[in-house]
Formats: sequence, C-alpha cells, structure tokens
Amino acid sequence: MDIRGLGYVTVLASDLERWRAYASEVLGLMVDAAAPEGALYLKMDERHFRLLVLRDARDGYGASGWEVAGQAAFEQAIAELRQADVEVVRGGAADCALRKVQEVAFFHDPDGNRHELFWGPCQDFRPFVSPAGVSGFVTGAMGMGHVVLPAPSFDRCRDFYEQVLGLGLSDLMKVRFTPDPQEPEKRIHFMHCGNARHHSLAIFECPIPSGCVHLMLETASLDDVGRALDRMHAHGVKLSATLGKHTNDHMVSFYMQSPGGFDIEYGHGGLEVDWERHCPFESTVVSHWGHDFSVGRQ
Repeated sequence: MDIRGLGYVTVLASDLERWRAYASEVLGLMVDAAAPEGALYLKMDERHFRLLVLRDARDGYGASGWEVAGQAAFEQAIAELRQADVEVVRGGAADCALRKVQEVAFFHDPDGNRHELFWGPCQDFRPFVSPAGVSGFVTGAMGMGHVVLPAPSFDRCRDFYEQVLGLGLSDLMKVRFTPDPQEPEKRIHFMHCGNARHHSLAIFECPIPSGCVHLMLETASLDDVGRALDRMHAHGVKLSATLGKHTNDHMVSFYMQSPGGFDIEYGHGGLEVDWERHCPFESTVVSHWGHDFSVGRQ
C-alpha cells in the first residue's frame, strides 16, 4: 500500500469555540474561515487544513487521514484492505467536499481506531500566517506530524499496520508508568510510511478513553517550542510532560492537554531517516533528558 504520510486528522468536539481559542492562541494555528457550519479547519501550511474539528456530542479523537499517491494507489489500497477482510466504506460527495479531497474511504483497525484514506487534496496555496507568531510547521512531503493510537490488542494491530497497511517498523519501546517492577510493561511500536519522518504512527499497548495518546506537531524552530510553552502557561493549559529530547526521533518537545482529552506533543528537530540504511532498535529509556510525564498525573 502506497501511503505517503499523515495528511490530516479529525477531532470530535462538543465546544468548537474552545478548540478555536486553543488552536489559535496556544498552538498558533490559523482558523480557516471557509469551514462549513459545525466544523473548524485548522491550518498549519498551504493546505486548507491539517486538523478538521467536527461538532459532536463527545470530545475526543476522530480519525487519522492517510494520503496515498493518487487514484490508482487509492483503488489499490481499497482492494488490499478488502482482500484482508477489512470493511471499507467509500465516502460520498459531501464527505469529499468537507475534507477538500478527490476521494476518501473509511475503515477501522482491529481495536476500532478509525482511519481515512484519501488522494488529491484541494489547495488554494494561501500562505500560513500564525496568529501567535509561529514561524512555521514541518509538513510537506513528511505529512502533518505523527499520531500515537491505543492498541490493547497489540499483536493484531501491529500485524494489521505492517502487513495490511504496509507501514515499516522504525523502532520500539517498553514502558512502565511507575517505578514498580511488578507493573506490566506496555509496548510501543513506532512506524513509518513513504517519507523520511521517523514515525507517522505509533501504537501503544493500552486503552485510552479519548481514542488517542497524543498528536505531534513539529515547528520550524526551537524558539517556536519555547514560546508555545509560555503560551500554554499563560492560558492555563495543563502540562502533561516537561520539555525534553527523545532518544528515538531526537524531538525536543513538551506535551500538553488538548480540549479533546488527548495530548499534543509540540516539538522541533525531529529525525529524518534514510530507510535503506536504518535498522530498528529498542529504546530502554524514553528520553535523553527531560520529559517528566509524572507532572501530567499530578
């Protein structure tokens, strides 16, 4: 399957105005005025949106939108999903119009995480101008960032993403939330697709009520990260993990809560990988320094 990157994500929101304020004032994203009633387009580059916030009765993560190379790749992906006995539903004209794409299809992984396949995004090439002064986000050929999804049925999900979607293993970790050696370790596998970003998806061996562990946004400069940390404190947003540098993808980042109940990792300096030369490895520590996740549990 020729997946090129994480093209967009959808978010469910009971209060669109809360997301509008959080996105513009804390994350520094543009709110595109072209969104229809009941939706917000959150813009971080020349595309109309990278986050689509949809009014819903509950707050949480919606779906991961995976971009394929074109119509032929789209049809091939649908055929491969159906061959693997995955139920696929083609989106109608209204679904495509809302997402501003040529075609879209919907499916779920073995744990019920929702995914969307699409090709041919509509672009007006309107420049991104951050209302909070963010210099820019790292997107383009590497997609919008990465997402970490809950996968309690870990082995089934891992096989699904590797064997059906064709994602490659970047590296892996096993983590505990406490110092107690009796606590069972939880596995995390980091996966890449058709670009140089270290991982576009990771799966975590744990249920998460919001439907997402975290969504990562990568900025063009380290100063953007520091200023976002200041904005987070100024707006009373809860910190989930302190500033730190990851061992696997080298991202310098911090984590904060979003109105959707999942975290946003806000970082800079992520590793770009030559996959022909890369060998997967297991990290026995999460970060070189920082990233104290205990603050989020206080």
